[in-house]
Amino acid sequence: MIAATFFNGTYDETMALLIEARNYIAYHESGDHRSLPPHVRLQISYESMRVTSRLTQVMAWLLAQKAVHAGEISQEVAASDEFALSGGEICSDPSGPDNEDLPGGLRSLLERSHRLYMRVHRLDEQFRDRVAQLAVG
Repeated sequence: MIAATFFNGTYDETMALLIEARNYIAYHESGDHRSLPPHVRLQISYESMRVTSRLTQVMAWLLAQKAVHAGEISQEVAASDEFALSGGEICSDPSGPDNEDLPGGLRSLLERSHRLYMRVHRLDEQFRDRVAQLAVG
């Protein structure tokens, strides 16, 4: 099992980033970008969706882990493809933070959401490997 302290810290980090992303999209994105060229506005929309995708994938995975800790689902169920971290190429792509056309707030969200997603991706792999080894042995 993932240590409760780590789990709670990662959950809190994810929730804080979700709130920050929501606030960014709701309050900064529309007003700050009206004067930008259409291709930059499109890139901002795309990258905002990538942040949202990463964070919702991570939160879904963490909630499945929380269900395991609460005894609501088994480790085997949580290790199934249904509860695996998804998002693949789009969420694991590190591009964005280096794009100077994007606003600094969005670039920061891209970088931090990517680091969080990749960390949880490694946890997902470790968790699934451990559950598979327990089933064999």
